[in-house]
Amino acid sequence: MNCYLGIDFGTSGARAIAIDRQRKIIDTQQSSFGSIPSHQLAQTWQDTLFELITQIPLQVRKNIQAIAINGTSSTLLLCDAGGKPITEPLLYNDSRGQAVLERVKAIAPDNHVVISATSTLAKLIWWSKQPYFNQAHYLLHQADWLAYLLHGKLGISDYHNALKLGYDVDNLCYPQWLQDLPFSHLYPQVLAPGASVGVLTEASRQRLNLPPNCIVKLGTTDSIAAFLASGANQPGEAVTSLGSTLVLKLLSRTKVTAAEFGIYSHKLGKLWLTGGASNTGGAVLQYFFSNEQLEQLSAQIDPNLASPLEYYPLIEPGDRFPLNDPNLPPQLEPRPSEPREFLHGLLESISRIEKLGYQKLQSLGADRLTRVYTAGGGAKDLTWQKIRQLHLQVLVSSANHTEAAYGSALLAADQSVVFSTMQK
Repeated sequence: MNCYLGIDFGTSGARAIAIDRQRKIIDTQQSSFGSIPSHQLAQTWQDTLFELITQIPLQVRKNIQAIAINGTSSTLLLCDAGGKPITEPLLYNDSRGQAVLERVKAIAPDNHVVISATSTLAKLIWWSKQPYFNQAHYLLHQADWLAYLLHGKLGISDYHNALKLGYDVDNLCYPQWLQDLPFSHLYPQVLAPGASVGVLTEASRQRLNLPPNCIVKLGTTDSIAAFLASGANQPGEAVTSLGSTLVLKLLSRTKVTAAEFGIYSHKLGKLWLTGGASNTGGAVLQYFFSNEQLEQLSAQIDPNLASPLEYYPLIEPGDRFPLNDPNLPPQLEPRPSEPREFLHGLLESISRIEKLGYQKLQSLGADRLTRVYTAGGGAKDLTWQKIRQLHLQVLVSSANHTEAAYGSALLAADQSVVFSTMQK
């Protein structure tokens, strides 16, 4: 029985999912990182990668034909000629690029996705000013480096991860303004997600008890892997992730970019995956309620009765999408004494923000919304699902699969199958 392995590296842990040719899950493994000092991040990722794979039953491992890994977008490593990190990684949300943002603005075209304090390019420019930078030979994304540990080839990435470096996904090349920078020799070679890089190194194969013909394929980012897992594959279909934050991804025939709202588009076959993220979401709910309270109180809410409460639920001031206001204050008053009423108001308000988000994407040229799949912890809340459906006026359902590792397993199984479904 041929098997295919997808591995997802997130902020707090990693998960591995093995599927068969019929896309059925045959094994799942996971590991939590715990609290890790920044200088130990890379070693922890490496240890976790090998531990996850060895936890998979041997009879499954011996039939794994291909592996694909996803990581968090714009999580980066600077490596020496031998692939060893020369400093601690910079995570996706590291904003030290703020110090060089004016330089980024002077380099990049207006309204470009790299014009952000957390973009790959901003981080690279910040790194270029550090004393150890001359030791660098490769700029690698988290997924790139983890895959290198298996296939042994340095300097290879995919165009999903490379987007925030400035890679031109329309023409599949580095634009001239990016090539002209003095550190362009660090850029990885960019291929399509799911492309075969090579077989495992002999050392990795023996350590992991994997077959000699096992191929390592290029992965993608965690959010795109989760989208692939969802089952959405037609223009107008979208995935809302109700995790700590509210993340919207809409499949469109039109590329949409609006850096001022944190909106950008990833290439998916002949289509585009456009989206944005709001600071509202599950973290606000968990600030006020335990998971048990959320479950109990939500079950007491009638989703057909609208709440009179109108909030903009934030833990801290500021949002970029669908409203762009870094100083936007949280709106959480009036707060009723009845917890159920308060929760009802929060759920309704986050649903309104979700609606505004999709309206924003459509106003900029994205396809009309036709269906929403839901991922993240909030997908389990059926009351909230009904509330959202009333606001969005389209079918809202749970995603077929919600794990990013499953989406990466699909990439490992067959790149052409994943992307051909999105070319109709």
